[in-house]
Amino acid sequence: MLLSVIVPCYNEEENVPLFYEELMKNSGFFEEKALDVEVIYIDDGSSDSTVEEVKKLHERDERVKLVSFSRNFGKEAAIYAGFEKSSGDYVVMMDADLQDPPSLLPELFGYVEEGYDSVATRRVTRKGEPPIRSFFARQFYKIMNKISRTDIVDGARDYRLMTRQVVDSILALGEYNRFSKGIYGWVGFRTKWVEFENVERIKGETKWSFWGLVLYSLEGIVAFSTAPLALASFMGIVFCLLAVALIVFILIRSIFWTDPVGGWPSLVCIISLVSGVQLLCLGILGQYLAKTYLEVKKRPIYLKKEEID
Repeated sequence: MLLSVIVPCYNEEENVPLFYEELMKNSGFFEEKALDVEVIYIDDGSSDSTVEEVKKLHERDERVKLVSFSRNFGKEAAIYAGFEKSSGDYVVMMDADLQDPPSLLPELFGYVEEGYDSVATRRVTRKGEPPIRSFFARQFYKIMNKISRTDIVDGARDYRLMTRQVVDSILALGEYNRFSKGIYGWVGFRTKWVEFENVERIKGETKWSFWGLVLYSLEGIVAFSTAPLALASFMGIVFCLLAVALIVFILIRSIFWTDPVGGWPSLVCIISLVSGVQLLCLGILGQYLAKTYLEVKKRPIYLKKEEID
């Protein structure tokens, strides 16, 4: 049997060899289970020496492979490329910064042997993460589970061991706008969740900024829920009813209390509020239209610059 280890990288020159060494500490386990291993590094357009470090590993160990992008396409594209490149009976996705401990692999594989199709991991703590970032992350998961039918677990990592059948099902979803955490839940299959304590990066800094995560969360909401469109429609109905009520109020006031000047400040406030709601609804529609526009252009999810197999 073959185990494919997919490692997306973006400016991870320090972590590439450290990850390999940590992964190979499981070599005894691989031999025990008669598992051949391939390690596929996906370079997401790094500007440092990530590619050179992977090439050095390939010279030492031919099981190390590389796919290098022509530019930075984002982690979702790297994940998809890794799935396409993998040929293993089992596939595991792991970050190069060692926040996904390779030491968990024997436990994950044990659950697959019990009959699970996918074994996913989730953090039970967010130690070392800024409090405001942790707060918004938790709120995102709460909102997503309320407005979407896709099950997305709070603290879920991309660290996941899957059978070939699950990977092929994910590859069948060739959409351009990808949100893997939602895709994992959408394809289904029998999944076991394994909890572990948060592990800080061994080297370097995270490539995710706060606003980058906000945009990524919006990507997930638009990709797996139409609730914002329903919200826009609901607000339109509410303001139509409010407008009718105000018309009736103004007519009654004009009949019994003639005051053509009074009330202009409240009128300005109402106009400003309604205009703001209209722009918000147009923005929501624009987000869905933009995603549709990107899908229909059928651009490739990524472009390869170099490949070592």
